[in-house]
Amino acid sequence: MDWTYADVAKMIDHSLLNPTLTVAHLEEGCRLAREYDVASVCIMPHYLARCAEILAGSTVQPSTTIGFPHGGHTTEVKLAEVRRALQDGGTELDMVVNISRVLSGDWDYVASEIRALTEATHAGGAKIKVIFENCYLDRDQKIRLCEICGEAGVDWVKTSTGYGTGGATDEDLRLMREHSPASVQVKAAGGVRDLDRLLQVRALGVTRCGATRTREILDEARRRLGLS
Repeated sequence: MDWTYADVAKMIDHSLLNPTLTVAHLEEGCRLAREYDVASVCIMPHYLARCAEILAGSTVQPSTTIGFPHGGHTTEVKLAEVRRALQDGGTELDMVVNISRVLSGDWDYVASEIRALTEATHAGGAKIKVIFENCYLDRDQKIRLCEICGEAGVDWVKTSTGYGTGGATDEDLRLMREHSPASVQVKAAGGVRDLDRLLQVRALGVTRCGATRTREILDEARRRLGLS
């Protein structure tokens, strides 16, 4: 094995974003993430403060979404979301680009918004992931977004929300890694459902994955490593 339990567990952002999840589900999900010592819990904004309470004292980061899932909020609204998320204890924020403006080629708007949200997030001591929603974009649009994100100094570029028409593909992950500076990490979201797929994207240079099947993935990792 060229990986340890921590190597794979700390790739996982445990996703709690399905709108039908009840408070009981959210509580259970946060505790599961803490038990398995993943990288973060990405939770619906309304439960972020409680998530941060549950994760306090652990190495699991409380995170949430901005402009999710369609990215169509105004920049001012997204900035208000950032401020509230920071207030509620969020340390990693996953923002959706304005997909409409990307498809329209309004790169000044897109770059201005990404820069503003990145600056606000970093000023609050948190990190930011920028979601492209690649299933709607062509190659040139993805490359331009990588360039903009590199110039803005974001922490991660991310393939998808998990709520579009497609998820993380090898082609997109290679493209994003190739066209992002080394300082920008790559997150895969959508379709990482088992340990083998997680290890595949890791080999492509991915450092984070959004996952809902965290227990299954990490139980299998423990089994292969002889830890269970």
